[in-house]
Amino acid sequence: MEKILRPSLLCCILLLLLISNFQLSEAGKRRIEISDDLDDVEDNEEDESWKTWGNKAATTPEFDPPPDFTNMGFDQIQEEMAKRTFAPVVGFVKLRFGVNRTKDMVVDIAMKWTKVLRSGGLGVRFMAVDRSTVMFNMQNGKEVTELREFVLSQEEAYEVKIGKQEFRRPGDPPLDDVLDKLKQSKDDDVNKDEL
Repeated sequence: MEKILRPSLLCCILLLLLISNFQLSEAGKRRIEISDDLDDVEDNEEDESWKTWGNKAATTPEFDPPPDFTNMGFDQIQEEMAKRTFAPVVGFVKLRFGVNRTKDMVVDIAMKWTKVLRSGGLGVRFMAVDRSTVMFNMQNGKEVTELREFVLSQEEAYEVKIGKQEFRRPGDPPLDDVLDKLKQSKDDDVNKDEL
């Protein structure tokens, strides 16, 4: 009896596998058809940003008429013109004097500033020129005010020069005065050593 039961059990298992296999293959052949007539379907998930997604933004900015320059001073006029600058900007940062820096230290400062500003979304690149000067170039001149504020907030920076304009922290003397004082103090040290 046991010998008869085993083949019949085996046949039942095979039959179940065939039936389940047939049902699965038939389920894969069935298709669900959705009609193209969706006029009666209400989709309230779409908002204005969804409808305009993927459309290219207008490349030309809207016309922004210049302000009235008659009542402005020279600095205010320059600031207004700087807001409308779209061209690349190149400038220099003079580092604080009296600190003995190596060329590698200046390169590290330039790399640090570049990484911080890039992570903040400003496309600017700093490069070491010498032991007291860092050069920068920026693709979008509209962001020059933010760049200037960042650089002047850094303790290593003394002065930012963009074009013919020089920017320092409030209360800092001009760079030429600082250089003259440093030169005088070195001359005084030399005269004391001679005595």
